[in-house]
Amino acid sequence: MTPIQVKGLPITLAGDDLCAQAQTGTGKTATFLIGMFTRILRSEDPGDNGAPLALVLAPTRELAIQIYREGILLGSHTGLKLTAVYGGEGYRRQEEDLKGGVHIVIGTPGRLLDFARKKVLDLGSIRFLVIDEADRLLELGFWDELKQIFRRLPPAAERQSMLFSATLDSNTKRIARSHMNRARDVAVEPERIMAEGIDQTVFHVDRDEKFRLLMGILSREEIAKGLIFTNMKITAGWLVKKLKDHGLENVGLLTGDLRQSARNRVLDRFKRGKTPLLVASDVASRGLHIDDVTHIINFDVPQDPEDYVHRIGRTARAGKRGKAYTLACDQYCMSLPEIEKLLGHPLPYEVPYEDHYGQDNEPGFTVKRFLSDQRAGKRGRSVSRHGQERSPQRKRGQRRRRT
Repeated sequence: MTPIQVKGLPITLAGDDLCAQAQTGTGKTATFLIGMFTRILRSEDPGDNGAPLALVLAPTRELAIQIYREGILLGSHTGLKLTAVYGGEGYRRQEEDLKGGVHIVIGTPGRLLDFARKKVLDLGSIRFLVIDEADRLLELGFWDELKQIFRRLPPAAERQSMLFSATLDSNTKRIARSHMNRARDVAVEPERIMAEGIDQTVFHVDRDEKFRLLMGILSREEIAKGLIFTNMKITAGWLVKKLKDHGLENVGLLTGDLRQSARNRVLDRFKRGKTPLLVASDVASRGLHIDDVTHIINFDVPQDPEDYVHRIGRTARAGKRGKAYTLACDQYCMSLPEIEKLLGHPLPYEVPYEDHYGQDNEPGFTVKRFLSDQRAGKRGRSVSRHGQERSPQRKRGQRRRRT
């Protein structure tokens, strides 16, 4: 068992409320799923009337899907029915699943509340509540939705509640105090979790030289499955375009702008090794369990120290080793001291020499140029790489002909 399972499972199996501080990738999902499965199967009321017995709240669609998949794997022989509900796709299918009767519902607050308001989802019979990544739920502004969901649940004394969070700040503790029943606290130190098995290196580099340095890393390292993180989704889109223009065709893109079905396809290809490189904004850094990630590259230094923890935590899972490179330019390097403070130790630094760098065949194709091209495309114009407008739809002032 992992440390959080050693500390948490005795509490969940005993039926007590649990307030746990634990990072993603520590085995916390199994902690609450095994606890719920066991207690439902041991109970005198197995919940055969179709109303759900357990509710798992997740901040993102990706995390909800991940928990659902792990639940199907761990609970395959229990006979318990699980479903995942989340925004972006599948409304009719999710509604039919709920009407068909399930034991455990996993979902995001907005879609869960929508089904509850329409009386498709009855929360009055919930005996087990899990709030996963509570700090992230509050970060994303779900407090109002959470309060409305809590009002529809049985009182805290009539259910078992489990809260998991990377940090236990005052807002997260407020949830524990107000909506849990004398929860027992456990914690797993984040610096111990993330340091194991991860070789971390920070390169100090000029902003304009970051792409060349990235090309150097990609040419030197044998990357079977690598995640490249950027701070902004426009940077992620530019980076994918630029990498493909440099001959790396098999590169995926994951940002919040993608439709859920497209995000699922991108993640599935990456997980199966069909796409060895995935460029992502922080939408992919939390809550996703992706096996065998060998390399993490922070193209930008994250501005929130917790995001650094979550990013590099995608590698070195289940006792394996991994590498994490961070490209620190003058634009983002100011957050490095806070990251080191959170880790509890300094990061190893290197100044790259010329042989660290690769080739940039298109130095003029910058993020600014890419953004300009994107904006021009949204106005219905076709813009070339060099900024030349092609095939305008119509001249200014000319009305569109109706067809």
